Amino acid sequence: MFDPAWLGRKVTPHILRHTSGTWQAQAGTPDHEAAGFMGMSVEIYQRTYTHHHPDFQNNAATAY
Repeated sequence: MFDPAWLGRKVTPHILRHTSGTWQAQAGTPDHEAAGFMGMSVEIYQRTYTHHHPDFQNNAATAY
């Protein structure tokens, strides 16, 4: 199989999609923008990726 990006056979479009979603969450991209960029609903984006944001559950931990 030809690999024009030299990423290796284990790196699939699905893996790259997850990488993109994770990076969007880590960068703090607004959910509606990231979801639109990735072609998914905001609900699916939030369920799948927002736990990667650096401040995830920060308010809950602070309240504790």
